[in-house]
Amino acid sequence: MADLLYLVHRIPYPPNKGDKIRSWHVLKYLAVHFRVHLGCFIDDADDAHHIDTVKALCASTCFIRQYPMLARVRSVSGLLTEQPMSLPYYRNAGLQRWVDALLHTGQLRQALVFSGPMAQYLDTGPGHVLQRVIDFVDVDSEKWDQYAATKAWPLSLLYAREAHYLRNYERHIAQQFNASTFVSSAEAALFRQRAPMARRKTGYFNNGVDAAYFAPPADTGAACDNPYPAGRRVLVFTGAMDYWPNAEAVGWFVQRVWPALRLRFPELLFYIAGSRPARQVRALADTPGVAVTGFVADIRPYLAHAALVVAPLRIARGVQNKVLEAMAMQKTVLATPQALQGINAQDGVEVASASDEHEFVQQASRLLTENIDLGPAARLRILQDYSWDKNLQRLGALLGIHSDPSLGRGPGHGAGNGAAHPQARREPPS
Repeated sequence: MADLLYLVHRIPYPPNKGDKIRSWHVLKYLAVHFRVHLGCFIDDADDAHHIDTVKALCASTCFIRQYPMLARVRSVSGLLTEQPMSLPYYRNAGLQRWVDALLHTGQLRQALVFSGPMAQYLDTGPGHVLQRVIDFVDVDSEKWDQYAATKAWPLSLLYAREAHYLRNYERHIAQQFNASTFVSSAEAALFRQRAPMARRKTGYFNNGVDAAYFAPPADTGAACDNPYPAGRRVLVFTGAMDYWPNAEAVGWFVQRVWPALRLRFPELLFYIAGSRPARQVRALADTPGVAVTGFVADIRPYLAHAALVVAPLRIARGVQNKVLEAMAMQKTVLATPQALQGINAQDGVEVASASDEHEFVQQASRLLTENIDLGPAARLRILQDYSWDKNLQRLGALLGIHSDPSLGRGPGHGAGNGAAHPQARREPPS
């Protein structure tokens, strides 16, 4: 079995955030085919309890404890150079020494890097001899542009600077590495526009959903007690609530959408379910009809018993796992176009979309009044297009792993829902 280096900006387990869901499934897939050498950061003390779970899949590991406040201070050094601040944020001499020591053994031939800033560990020196693939996941520079557009000076200037230098770095890495992947065809197409010099090496593979775990209770027979007050209909938003785009989304929803819905449906409640709610999110619980749960051990009952799942994200990149999980649970999802970006779902059939507060009120009112159920079609879409086993074959093709014919047509055959080998499948010119 060949050796492979896997560098990730955050320990992949537990898979309780969007990036960790993807990196964890990638790690499990890699461990079947390679002796995996994993280097990553731990930015949450609770995650350190799961080191042994991750080690069990790896030939060797290097875990670096990262303290976010200190990392933010270090990132300021990027302002003194023509570098994005993201690079010093994730720069660590100990991790670099571990990578270099592995490279000097001569046993490595391939490397997979998860997230742009982690590419710095292979950008110079002996890392050049490897077959290097980077999973950017999202076009992060675009996210910083979105941040800049929503913030006042001086943050708007700082975020615009980060977008500029990070975009340059993304282009550089895409040219240096053998292949780049993204989380959706839309994200890959955007990057091809931003980095046309690397368009032939740019591909994508979709996320997946564990559809056996995220399934309607009627399908599993599992107990699923209602967490909501009896006799009340509930809208629910799920996600990590210390993540600013999530916090911004629920704040906007409570301020701009909720008053009109509450007036039309006095019995309606809005639940914000997710870990580590920021202060501004906790304050929303003072609004009549709004509840903030904090951490919940199992999100499935909150999805299963909701009348409607909402995703009012106005800043989003890539693919929203919260939407995929709700669809897998056979729920009707009402979301902004930003939250649906990159998801292969038909508006009005498998999901419902709303662009502003007026559309949100109208759509939610219609769905609630007419008891419209898009859930069965949504789950069918997940079963058809969002299998980890099938979608990861497209990553495997870049790493020399032969595809399993029983899981559908392999990379390069136009299955329409993943990343073909970048040179085998290209998007039409944009």
